[in-house]
Amino acid sequence: MLGLEYLAELAGRYASELDAPVAPVSLRGRQLGPWPDVALMGVVNLSRDSWYRESVVTSAEAAVRRGRRLAAEGAHLIDLGAESTLPNAARAGAGEQTSALLPVVRELNDSGILVSVETYDPQVARETLRAGAAVLNLTAGETTEPFYRLAAEHDAGVLICHVRGKHVREAASADPLGDHVRARYEYFAREIDLAQRCGVAAIWVDGGLGFYYGDLLDGPVRVRYQIETFLNTFRLRALGRPVCHALPHAFEYFEDEVRSAEGFFAVMALLGRTDLLRTHEIGKVRGVVETMRTVG
Repeated sequence: MLGLEYLAELAGRYASELDAPVAPVSLRGRQLGPWPDVALMGVVNLSRDSWYRESVVTSAEAAVRRGRRLAAEGAHLIDLGAESTLPNAARAGAGEQTSALLPVVRELNDSGILVSVETYDPQVARETLRAGAAVLNLTAGETTEPFYRLAAEHDAGVLICHVRGKHVREAASADPLGDHVRARYEYFAREIDLAQRCGVAAIWVDGGLGFYYGDLLDGPVRVRYQIETFLNTFRLRALGRPVCHALPHAFEYFEDEVRSAEGFFAVMALLGRTDLLRTHEIGKVRGVVETMRTVG
């Protein structure tokens, strides 16, 4: 059972990282974070294969409506995706993705909403940035330099995801053993340096917990892995960059109440001093953030 003893031991062991300074992100005239000024990223899925049904839209008009509603509920960024990361989901080509994304990006951008686009495809990145996307939610794990150069060219930010493999659709399974936070730190340090050399100023890092990890992690092992990663998030503060986490789910335990899972994982992420929460449930998670602030 997770308790105060574990939290106290964790904070004591890594005390030097606990209060490492993290600069806020300045993006197109707005300032986001860092913790405890937690920012929220709302999700709009244009892929019918995405399993979180409440986030799935089937037209550009529906995507714009959902994006505006999430912004009204408190989302600081709206994250758009047109290909599911689930292993059995259909692949969507660059042309298919851009035709779905571009009208939504343009409409939300024209409404003054900061838009993020999740992609590992250079063509999708290029076209959505031209249309006004403010952030690349980069799910490529290799050959990332062209994406950073594109982002810098369009004065956009980058959310650097920890991806083991070529990209999220060809990602290796997670390794629940060892110090996986240290492995993330080393990966992010290299990518941050590269992104900065390419001219990117607005940078977040994302531990990649929203991605598929294969059969290696069954329910209890996966959930423990996720919670440990959340609670150890503060150790990444030494990078000087804010940390984003996509809030996962534990259907094995929440069952019919699975839409409540993101609120639970938000508590774990906030205890670890996460700066940006990517969630399908903005209303629920905003309440968690505000409640945690009252005792912070």
